[in-house]
Amino acid sequence: MVWAFVFVLLGACSRAEGTNAGLKGRVTQKGLEYGQQFGLELVKSLLKKEHVPDLNGSYNIPLIGDVGYSVSRMQIQELQLNESVVSFSEGTGVRLVVSNAHIQLSGVWRVKVLFIPDSGSFDLSVRDLSLSIELGVSRDDSGHPQVWSTNCHSSIGRLDVKFHDGASWLYNLFTGALQGPLRYEVNRQLCPELRKGISDLERVLKTMQVSAQIDPFAAIDYSLINKPVIARDHGDIDLKGEFYGVGKHTESPFSPAPFLLPDEGDHMLLLGLSEFSANSAAFVYFTAGALRKNFRDDMIPKLSPIRLNTGSMGLFFPELKKLYPDMPMELHLSARKQPLLTCRPDSLALALFGAAEAFVVLPNTTLASAFLLDLDASLVGQLHLDSAKVGGSVALTNFSMSMVQSHIGSVQVKTLETLLKLALRMVALPMVNKKLKEGFPLTSVYNVSLVNPLVKINQGFVLVATDVQYKA
Repeated sequence: MVWAFVFVLLGACSRAEGTNAGLKGRVTQKGLEYGQQFGLELVKSLLKKEHVPDLNGSYNIPLIGDVGYSVSRMQIQELQLNESVVSFSEGTGVRLVVSNAHIQLSGVWRVKVLFIPDSGSFDLSVRDLSLSIELGVSRDDSGHPQVWSTNCHSSIGRLDVKFHDGASWLYNLFTGALQGPLRYEVNRQLCPELRKGISDLERVLKTMQVSAQIDPFAAIDYSLINKPVIARDHGDIDLKGEFYGVGKHTESPFSPAPFLLPDEGDHMLLLGLSEFSANSAAFVYFTAGALRKNFRDDMIPKLSPIRLNTGSMGLFFPELKKLYPDMPMELHLSARKQPLLTCRPDSLALALFGAAEAFVVLPNTTLASAFLLDLDASLVGQLHLDSAKVGGSVALTNFSMSMVQSHIGSVQVKTLETLLKLALRMVALPMVNKKLKEGFPLTSVYNVSLVNPLVKINQGFVLVATDVQYKA
């Protein structure tokens, strides 16, 4: 129902308060109104599938006496909620006001007159229905969202009933006497039924996952860390946004810094992704040993001027060709420290701290260590985002190399550094940028996809301002 969508959207947004968040966002009034549009349609479809609670009572008909009645198996056939307004209730949650609504129901009637039972079907029309209710939002101690209902009021202007089958010709003569009791009973049950539905939603939210495994190495914790902040024209919630290792939760050396979401145009949703979240992910992959890759010559781009064999590498290591003439080599790259991402105004900065160990592949396929180098690189990047994919571009700003250990004598490190830097800029980075330009597909969350998103890199975080589209 509409409340569920509103809370899902609110669950993706935040404002700095209390504990600092790794992920932030904001639902604006525009986003709330969009949620109302399809949320009410969802309400209609759900209500038409469910039975309305039975009504029981009695009324007195002149000349006949007391008539005991029950109406059951009531089902909504038509529901018109054209005049409805949804807004933020500052400090509480969301307010929904419905006026001039119309509901058409059908069901089964049973009566007992002078101990004589009778039954049949009926049509019930409720017009000029007005309803107002607030949905409060909060969080529990485990970071799950909480919802509750408050300030519910309802009224029914007109109720008409028409009986079919049995002695309906008789009871239809006295529908005027029925309108008052039925209108009272229907109105009396509206708010309790709404509260019951919200309580059901609360139970669902309490069991909702607040973490998810990304791959065999990493999972993300997106639990709520602060009480939602509801302002006059937007709703904010803070999410932890920290990655942790699967099977072993090692405390990250990073802590999130505070940041605030700016007012950014006329968008439904604002999302803030901090550099803390990215760095916590990098720490997880580094700790798990996932940031390593072994290369053979057939994996090196054909345009590279440097090949992984002793003939090519011997240009920089004179003793290499003498000790191991015409032999293939392997290069084992790994991170010696975790990568570090920094968000700066209009650009991303990435520092890489690597190690490269070269091995000669001997005729018996065993590996003989040749040398070990430290490699450090600095890159700057941009992000590009559209409704279907995320991409970007990177450029090399600095590259340095130093010798750690050599088993093959002296090494011309500076010459090798110059050639590797050239190879990175001329071969490797163009290939990376080609892939980044193609982009990576975005997956929808809760069937919600982005529409015309804008991305802006700020100090400490990346801001995404977007509209959304829901597809059931």
